[in-house]
Amino acid sequence: MRDYSKNPFIVIWEVTRACELKCLHCRAEAQYRRDPRELSFKEGEHLIDQIYEMDNPLFVFTGGDPLMREDLYDLADYAVQKGVRVSMTPSATPLVTKKAIQKAKEVGLSRWAFSLDGPNAVIHDYFRGTSGSFDLTTNAIDYLNELEIPVQINTTVSRYNLNHLEEMAQLVEKLNAVLWSVFFLVPAGRGKKEDMITPEEHEIVLNWLYDLDQLSSFDVKTTEAHHYQRIKLQRKKQEKRNRRYPASNGNSPQTTNDLGRAPIGIRDGSGFLFISHTGDVYPSGFLPVPCGNVRKTPLADIYRNSSVF
Repeated sequence: MRDYSKNPFIVIWEVTRACELKCLHCRAEAQYRRDPRELSFKEGEHLIDQIYEMDNPLFVFTGGDPLMREDLYDLADYAVQKGVRVSMTPSATPLVTKKAIQKAKEVGLSRWAFSLDGPNAVIHDYFRGTSGSFDLTTNAIDYLNELEIPVQINTTVSRYNLNHLEEMAQLVEKLNAVLWSVFFLVPAGRGKKEDMITPEEHEIVLNWLYDLDQLSSFDVKTTEAHHYQRIKLQRKKQEKRNRRYPASNGNSPQTTNDLGRAPIGIRDGSGFLFISHTGDVYPSGFLPVPCGNVRKTPLADIYRNSSVF
């Protein structure tokens, strides 16, 4: 069994902060151009070696938009050849072509994740700050389904889409996603506190997600909502008290893909770490407290010995 005090369950590498979108909540405050201080290809190979040696955790390329790096597929190929399970969260831009997705499949990427923050173009494109983003995203997901590549859909809950989550769930089902990863807005980067939903609304949404998770064909997980575990425990206790046990008739989602949800107990800095485009290591992208830099200190030393971790 993996010891999360020594090795992470998942590692996120922000390969670049360059991106063509202008999302309202962007943690990275992404820019149109690549930063010359980014880790180089050789540094990326060395980083992948270190990640693999930490009991081979799940590994995700993120950004910005990972596809803004011309060497991304070479980095992915290097990781896959080592036996690392690699996923990617690209932005839905004209870079996401059927040819690009086919290349990703040939390299061996395990899963793609796309963000959808509204059930229609009006809501999603406003949130993403770019006209046409909704159509590009759904077209890309159609390509993934056609090529039989598992797709994860990420949604950030905010005051802009709070009243459209039922429609979002229906769209996630329609798009044949294996996982709906529901984020709760964190006021970091361009994210604003006033765009967050209220504590009372959090309770309503988390209870609704619990109900959805019992019957949906896709799996449901939350990010930056650790209180979802409390909701689940309360609901299960109530079900037991009322002698209403969850059905075991096969309707509950069973994620068979090897990039499923993190086990209970994984949180920022414990089983989870984030590496910035310049090599700084954080407990999470939403908690950008530098604990060291991989250019100066081995990744394992930072994870195992940093006082913050």
